Amino acid sequence: MKRQTGIWIDSSKAIIVSLNGKKESITEIDSTIENKSYPNREGNKGTFSGSHHSASETQLNNRKKEQTNYFMDSIIDYIKRSDELYVFGPASAKTELKKRIQTEKIIAPDKLKGVDTSDKLTINQIVAKVRNFYDQ
Repeated sequence: MKRQTGIWIDSSKAIIVSLNGKKESITEIDSTIENKSYPNREGNKGTFSGSHHSASETQLNNRKKEQTNYFMDSIIDYIKRSDELYVFGPASAKTELKKRIQTEKIIAPDKLKGVDTSDKLTINQIVAKVRNFYDQ
């Protein structure tokens, strides 16, 4: 029997629905990605270069990149065992996951069956969307 997987993903969490015949399992992975941007702080009135702002911005960007990689790695642990994969969600996280799957060749390219844009959904709506996608 094929293990069919659907992932609803945004930057705050991923909900993974695995279908194995009539059985389903639901896993939720919370993200630790910082979604806040810190306001520019007023610096020393005598400096106009603003170089002290770029260091903290670079640190924030590096931290977000590490957090995103950890989040994607957590999701990839689940999809390695999938025979078919469907990814959907409201934000750009779905395309980041798709790129990562394709560049790292995590699963065979023909196993990624679709990537769609979707609004925020309840868990029941996510399960129904995955079942409809796989015609179950």
